[in-house]
Amino acid sequence: MIHLFYNELYHLDLPIDHRFPMLKYPLIQEQLLYEETFETHNFVSPRSATNAQIGFVHTTEYIHKLENELLSRNEIRRTGFPYSKALVQREKIIAGGTIDATYSALQHRIAFNLAGGTHHAYPEHGEGFCIFNDIAIAATEYRTHNPNHPILIIDLDVHQGNGTAHIFKNTPEVFTFSIHGAKNYPLHKEKSDLDIAVEEGITDSQYLALVSLHVNQLIQNHKPQMVYYLAGVDILNTDKLGKIGVSKATCRERDIIVLQQLRKHNIPVVVVMGGGYAHRLADIVDAHCNTFRVAKNIFE
Repeated sequence: MIHLFYNELYHLDLPIDHRFPMLKYPLIQEQLLYEETFETHNFVSPRSATNAQIGFVHTTEYIHKLENELLSRNEIRRTGFPYSKALVQREKIIAGGTIDATYSALQHRIAFNLAGGTHHAYPEHGEGFCIFNDIAIAATEYRTHNPNHPILIIDLDVHQGNGTAHIFKNTPEVFTFSIHGAKNYPLHKEKSDLDIAVEEGITDSQYLALVSLHVNQLIQNHKPQMVYYLAGVDILNTDKLGKIGVSKATCRERDIIVLQQLRKHNIPVVVVMGGGYAHRLADIVDAHCNTFRVAKNIFE
């Protein structure tokens, strides 16, 4: 049984200029149900992350500011979202979805959070449309019960996971790996355990070779017992923000490479969606749905 964690609050009603990135979430669910890749019983509503769980990663002061409408204008502007209490609750549910997916993956080998991948959030501030760092929160929750288990974070979003790299920079049990656009946001990159900064003009075959080489090596060398895979589709050549520019078929092949290796080595994996900003919403939805289609073929 593959569980897909989803809550209607993922699609928060925001002003039109902030709404586009959120429109994909219900459409992904609807498409997967329509084509019968998954059924209604596969979709599970996640619990909200508690302040205690969030507090293992984020500072008490930052959480207090968010809950009591105390962020400054600059702090709000840095997140990219207009502030609301509903937004804070949404972010708690997204973090809870990645936590719940962690426990589901331990039982079923793979689980999805239809949102997640908020990898730009730092302990004391949010940025880049990220309020809480859901992968960091879930990985830290996992480590409270399995402190000696190696964790691998595979971040293949077009943007470097700067917040995640910063959070785990002094945690040797958590290996952070990122392939990202060299000229994409953020301007200042943090140091992951392994960063591959890709220049514009890389070919599809070159990109896939990088993914295959490094995923295989990291599994062999670090022997992770839990993997978090950020499967952003903003690497597409149709993306408005991305500067990698591979085809949709290559994006799908990327997912096959990653998930086949994890299945081969029997490593549980939590998949989160990350970014996608193509001009046509249908391209974003289809590319994300490919990740689910691939997972079903490999794991069921």
